[in-house]
Amino acid sequence: MRTGLSRLIMPAVLAMLAIPLSAAGQIPAAAEGPIGPPPPALPQTLSRDDQGRATVRAVRLSAPMRTDGRLDEAIYQDVHPASGFIQMEPDGGQPATERTEVWVFYDDENVYVSFRAWESQPDRMITNEMRRDSGNIRQGDSVEFAFDTFRDRRNAILFEANALGARTDIQSTNERQMNVDWNPVWTLSAGRFEGGWTIEAALPFKSIRYAPGSTQDWGFQARRSNKWKNEISYLTKLPPALGLGRADFSASLYANLVGLEAPPLSRNLEIKPYVIADVTTDHVATPRRSNDPDGDIGVDAKYSITQNLTADLTYNTDFAQVEADEQQVNLTRFSLFFPEKRDFFLENQGLFTFGNNTFAPAAQATSDVPILFYSRRIGLAGNREVPILAGGRVTGRVGQYQLGLVNMQTRDEETAGAEATNFSIVRVKRDILRRSSLGLLVTSRSTSQTLGGSNQVYGVDGTFAFFQALTFATSLAKSRSEGLDGDDISYRAQMDYGGDRYGLQIERLVVGRNFNPEVGFLRRSDMYKNFALARFSPRPASIPSVRKFSGTGQITYIEDGAGRVTTRVLDGEFGIDFQNSDRFQLGLNEDYELITRQFSITPGALVPVGGYRFTTARMGYTLGQQRPFSGTILVERGSFYGGDRTAITYNRARLNFSPQLSVEPNVSFNWLDLSAGSFTTKLLGSRVTYTLTPRLFASALLQYNSSTRTIGTNARLRWEYAPGSELFIVLNEERDSEAAPGMPGLQNRSVVVKVNRFFRF
Repeated sequence: MRTGLSRLIMPAVLAMLAIPLSAAGQIPAAAEGPIGPPPPALPQTLSRDDQGRATVRAVRLSAPMRTDGRLDEAIYQDVHPASGFIQMEPDGGQPATERTEVWVFYDDENVYVSFRAWESQPDRMITNEMRRDSGNIRQGDSVEFAFDTFRDRRNAILFEANALGARTDIQSTNERQMNVDWNPVWTLSAGRFEGGWTIEAALPFKSIRYAPGSTQDWGFQARRSNKWKNEISYLTKLPPALGLGRADFSASLYANLVGLEAPPLSRNLEIKPYVIADVTTDHVATPRRSNDPDGDIGVDAKYSITQNLTADLTYNTDFAQVEADEQQVNLTRFSLFFPEKRDFFLENQGLFTFGNNTFAPAAQATSDVPILFYSRRIGLAGNREVPILAGGRVTGRVGQYQLGLVNMQTRDEETAGAEATNFSIVRVKRDILRRSSLGLLVTSRSTSQTLGGSNQVYGVDGTFAFFQALTFATSLAKSRSEGLDGDDISYRAQMDYGGDRYGLQIERLVVGRNFNPEVGFLRRSDMYKNFALARFSPRPASIPSVRKFSGTGQITYIEDGAGRVTTRVLDGEFGIDFQNSDRFQLGLNEDYELITRQFSITPGALVPVGGYRFTTARMGYTLGQQRPFSGTILVERGSFYGGDRTAITYNRARLNFSPQLSVEPNVSFNWLDLSAGSFTTKLLGSRVTYTLTPRLFASALLQYNSSTRTIGTNARLRWEYAPGSELFIVLNEERDSEAAPGMPGLQNRSVVVKVNRFFRF
């Protein structure tokens, strides 16, 4: 039993890894030919068919374009733009009410994309963000373009910008997972004219991966968000059921892009060395440190093994520039999930997603689905950093396969209680049919001392997508840990139908008592879970102010290995999505929880062993983020572990004082009246951001958590002084709010200055 599953999985892993690299020249089966209308003849650049599909022609330039946002070159008069965008919201399938024009050009170095966005009422434009990579860019007026560079109709790279020159870039995987922290080198300029605004972008061929060969077959999509009308339109016709996120990632519905010729294959090498200096005070470490200066150097490198297979190497890795985690209040017996924020682990992150077909990273925080590769296990122990000596990874395509290999080595770290550890991950995915895939994932963790500290996990998974809204997700995994024998398997089967008017989810998930993915994240084990959800979302044509009603009911039923019911949840919610992007919700929850081991909600508040029934009502209202003052206010009231709980939260909030200055408060209060006494938990925080230019901003995250009695500060200045090269100045501080009257006692503080420089050969 101990090695039965590994004997089945490992030969398949080895067989897949035995694929010769010469296969990298093969084109995925999904890209065997264009689907859509024939290519247009110049000077036209767009053709359509009666199904809303489109073909766009890219135009070669005789000289490099000056990307200044003006659109005053003669080529804009000689070549007609692609236009005629089609609404997805609010009137799906109807022509967009504001004209948008887009061109795709290229030369031997770059792909250029230009937009001219006409505005009937320019004074009503909503542009309140200048900072790069801010999620708030799409909450105002913006445009986006996307490429499916392998034309596999699964994966894409997306680029978004607004009239202030703010920009962001995203990788999407399998039309579901998104990586918002991918940061390629590209340039962009924005401009204004009397009737609207413009964008010119230049994307170097060296910044992206695509299939070998000069003549390229790509997918292309363009989007326009007109926020003051709350209108979203695309170059191709998309069903409203997708919503903004899934529509952006739906590479299978992109237009064909023809006429593009890529430069010959080159062995592209990128090197980014860094220098760092810091001063650290730590009063909780042994021995204590006070204003202790230090410094270091290191380097990251990226090398193109083939045009579509890349190696990343790192030595003496440092993540001083990473922003702090936003604190959370935990009133459950389960561990908290914090997202990865370190760039080295973020590129191609979606490739390593296993058994979970969600495209929303926030959903992982409450999901019971095991995460087999959770990169925060590398270089972090609790809230302490563990130094990474070196590491490398290879990601990309080998024929019809996607491949990911990772190997990292950490050092000993006495203050974090961590010993030197090696982490290895192997991921192989095979594209099948048009939008489906099968995959293998193997993870290994081993210490430098004995095999007793080793752990391995072997898993197979599959995602099967049919039509546009029906998806099946399956997975099977086994862990291997010293001292844990038997009941170490996890499997899952899920069906998800996400139509516009109706929705249905059914899931069966099993996690064995001894299933132990030590390089992953496991919210709960010893679980046999059945889950079902049904949704009805009509669009009332007779109520102009309402975009959609929604009624959702769901049931969760979980037993342990002994057959005892440990969780039973009945939940119903009614929601109204308004045309102005506000939302109202009203819900009722009936919950049963079996506690087999007492745990602490807050210091001094223990929940005894026993079965508990809850009834909780909730009401919330969301103000659209395009407003000067936005966010979600949620009020909850109900029974809680033998007592009562009242909660008020205000999150996803933003106050736009100007396009340069914003404040994002986060407030959470929980009033608990339990048998152990009455308690109040408070979580207060705010992120303040001031942006001087799209490449230079300063931000501060201030947080107070009454549960941990800490006050935390994370202040950062980031300046991209040259494309890909950055300067960071970072202050991190943590204080004990109850150490002494008056000024909270200092626990630790660090001031860090880091400079890196990007070189491309």
